[in-house]
Amino acid sequence: MRVLVFLIETVFQWLVGAALLRAWMNGLRVNMRVQPGLFVMALTDWIVKPLRRWLPQPLVKARLDWGSLLAAVLLAIVCALALRALSGSLSGMLPGIGWAASWPALALVFLLRTGLQMLSLLLLGAVLVSWLQPGSSFYAMLARLVAPLLDPVRRVVPPLGGIDLSPVIVLLLLQMGVMLLG
Repeated sequence: MRVLVFLIETVFQWLVGAALLRAWMNGLRVNMRVQPGLFVMALTDWIVKPLRRWLPQPLVKARLDWGSLLAAVLLAIVCALALRALSGSLSGMLPGIGWAASWPALALVFLLRTGLQMLSLLLLGAVLVSWLQPGSSFYAMLARLVAPLLDPVRRVVPPLGGIDLSPVIVLLLLQMGVMLLG
């Protein structure tokens, strides 16, 4: 049973994370014809494209990618329902909430936790690529994706001895958020 729960959570983390990343990339107007855009589109086209056809035109043309966000929410709900069906209760999965917890609470926690983990991975990727290939186009794209997270911290915390500590601070905050969500 635990292995099945692990597999379901892993598959849905990839799908929800990809849908959230697609929404983030589209919101920042990042080129989707390069990696990780190609991977994200391949992983989520099956659900995002049909949802976009059902959405009203003003939402489809909005700056915010409502189709991808809706896909992430729906996938989180399906994951929560699958986990609830497997476990029979949420008592072991959401400590402190107990029997009164419902699948929407589990879906919301799953969605938020996956989003924070996706942002953490983007940030770690940007840091690693900045050390290995600082002039590459891949680094430029990653830097653009993490800039909305780092810029507010950079305005408050100046570089210390020429070292930018903003990625460390943001990563700590993201991990604290994941821990608070369980």
